[in-house]
Formats: sequence, structure tokens, C-alpha cells
Amino acid sequence: MQAADVLRRHHATFHTPAQAVPSGPVVLLAHGFGCDQGMWRLVAPGLAHVHRVVSFDLMGCGQSDITQWRAQRYETLAGHVQDFIEIIEALDVGPVVLVGHSISSSIGLLASIERPELFARLILIGPNPCFVNDPPKYEGGFDRADIMELLDLMDRNMIGWANFFAPVAMKNDERPELQAELARSICRGDAAIVRHFAKVVFLSDVRHCLGKVRVPTHILQCSEDAVAPDSVGDYLHACLAGSTLVRMEATGHCPHLSHPEETLRLLLEDLPRFAA
Repeated sequence: MQAADVLRRHHATFHTPAQAVPSGPVVLLAHGFGCDQGMWRLVAPGLAHVHRVVSFDLMGCGQSDITQWRAQRYETLAGHVQDFIEIIEALDVGPVVLVGHSISSSIGLLASIERPELFARLILIGPNPCFVNDPPKYEGGFDRADIMELLDLMDRNMIGWANFFAPVAMKNDERPELQAELARSICRGDAAIVRHFAKVVFLSDVRHCLGKVRVPTHILQCSEDAVAPDSVGDYLHACLAGSTLVRMEATGHCPHLSHPEETLRLLLEDLPRFAA
């Protein structure tokens, strides 16, 4: 597939800076489950003032070309891993800094293992390598029975599921408009694809791969995050050699929406070392 076709397939967006910027690595923004690249809208412009920034939609999400979605390719995270690699190769800009939210953190970790030369750095926002609790050694946030019940609810009532899950993920009850936005985002997608991706996401487990990561990694851990609790950030930090961990004041699982100023500040603090 031609580079232009790859970028078109994922509706890649180039955020034009207000002025000339250093020729450092491109910052690639990858969204989480139930979202699309529009979730970066409060952060991307600030980044683009000083960095080259590209955002895109995961296959099956947002304005991606869903005619290219195949259940077999996306039966696991591996299909999305290959998409990340193809997107970076299509950009042809050298190693990138990947900013991955939630499940895109896991996808980015796996892609960096397969093709480490494509990544200058990984910045993981609300990462969770395994959402299922594995007592007593690991707390991922959900019991397996709870996840299976949630997936069953999706089959029966997608709108009801979205209206239940969005407040849990978004938190910030004093801002119901954010919760409503996430619920609408989930429901905008093709229901069959959303359900398929949800199963892949919530039953994924990349813990066994963490020791293979060699790309420098920075973890942004939100407060009061039911989807990626504090214990997950600590676990990742311990497993990823040389990683750094910052605990955010932002609450919930989507700080780039609920607390964009803090998110942008922390990203800009971490990125300058990679500018040429």
C-alpha cells in the first residue's frame, strides 16, 4: 500500500505550527478505546506551536476507512501494531515520539518492541497493560467476570453501556458534558466494530512483553483513574527499565480532555530534550 493510502486510511492529520519549528522528531498522537483523534483537540494546537504533530484514527474509529477493517486482522492488538508501524513508515520522518492514550499505550509498546528504530520515545497517558485483576500479584482495575458482564451489556444495549462506562472512565462528575461527549463518541462507531475492539482491549494482556521494551518511556498516571489505577502505573514503572513516572493532579482517565492545561504542560516538559 502506498504511503498516501496508509495515511488516508487512518485520516492522518498534520497540525501546522504557527511558526518554523526545530527538525526534531514528529509527535504522533494515538487515541484510546471509544475515542478518535478529536480527543486531542485541546492539546494538539499547543504542541504544534513548538513541535511537528500528527494525529490519526485507529482503524474502525473516527474517520478511518472502515471498509479496510477486517475482523481477522484485528482479532488481537497485533493488527493495530502493524498499523502503527505502517503509519510511521508512511510519514518517513525518522523515529517519532509516540503519545499513546490508554490502549494505544499498549499498542505502542508492542510496536516499539517489533521496530524500536521507529521510536525516539514513548509517552504513555493512562496506560494499562492488562485490565483484568490477577490477584495477588496484579491489580488491573476489573475482575474478569465484571468485564464479561460489561461486554454482554454492550451486546444488549450499546447506548446503556456507553452511558454507564463514560462516567466511570471520565470521572469529573462536576463536568457532565465531558462524560456525555465520551458516551457519544463510543456510540458513533459501528456497533459491531466497537464491540469487537472492546473485547480485544479489555481482555488484552501485554505484561509478558514489558521486559523487551528498549525505547525510553515516560508514564503519566492520572489520579482517581478507575480504568488504570495507581497500582498499574507503579507496575509499569517497575517493569519498564529506565522509565519515568509522573502522577498527575488530573482525575479520571482522559486528562487531555478534562485537564488539557496540565497535560500539555507535562508533555512540553518532556519533549524539549528530543528537539534538534
